[in-house]
Amino acid sequence: MSTNYDFKTALVTGGGGGIGKALAHQMIKDGKKVIIAGRTESKLQEAAKEIGATAYYVLDTGDVKSIPAFTKKLISEHPDLDCLVNNAGVQRPLDVNEMDPEEFGSKADQEIDINIRGPMHLALNLLSHFKTKPTALVVNVSSVLGFVPFSLVNPVYNGTKAWVHFWSMNLRAQLKDTKIKVIEIAPPTVATDLHRERKDPDDNKKEKNKAALSVEEFIEETLGKWKKGDEMIAAGPANKIVDTWQDNMGPIFHDMAK
Repeated sequence: MSTNYDFKTALVTGGGGGIGKALAHQMIKDGKKVIIAGRTESKLQEAAKEIGATAYYVLDTGDVKSIPAFTKKLISEHPDLDCLVNNAGVQRPLDVNEMDPEEFGSKADQEIDINIRGPMHLALNLLSHFKTKPTALVVNVSSVLGFVPFSLVNPVYNGTKAWVHFWSMNLRAQLKDTKIKVIEIAPPTVATDLHRERKDPDDNKKEKNKAALSVEEFIEETLGKWKKGDEMIAAGPANKIVDTWQDNMGPIFHDMAK
């Protein structure tokens, strides 16, 4: 097993359901101590009890000003923390032709806060603690839509996930001389409640989308690659898109970013 999976204690944001809960559950099965965080306490309570999480914290990652105090409390109560999984995110259907600037802007700003600023500030506030550990991990969940923004109904989401992809690349490069590893996970369409604000919230379920993966299928492939040592992880239909990007743009990045 790769040292990329050799952590002791993980914080998983968005751990009350979907991919976050499933990742946390598998980590616990693998003997890891896992703490989950999210916005809805009732979901966190239920999930923590179901999967055996060590603790849960109510956290809105879009409330960036609360993050320094949160991470200080987290480190104080769980000094063995050595892995951050930035999984929390929101996807909103937004159309410049149908929405007035105030509504579009307000919803987009919140999406940017949750998908970009929150994960960035969590990592920034944990890096100094992680540098005291023998090894540590920052795991960022992006999306296949950060590589090719083919889902036109959620233009801001696509842009935020492109940011997560490039942030992960640059963070990994800046931390290359430390013992902190940076892993990026780019899911395809997975049967979760991510599409809950769409006209058809079930259009990412397998019965309506043949390309969709079940959560179980996604976790099996993702954890297999993570344990093998991959730092850029895709699954299912996302593999072709991510591999094409990596094969064509990866060498250019590595050549120019020396």
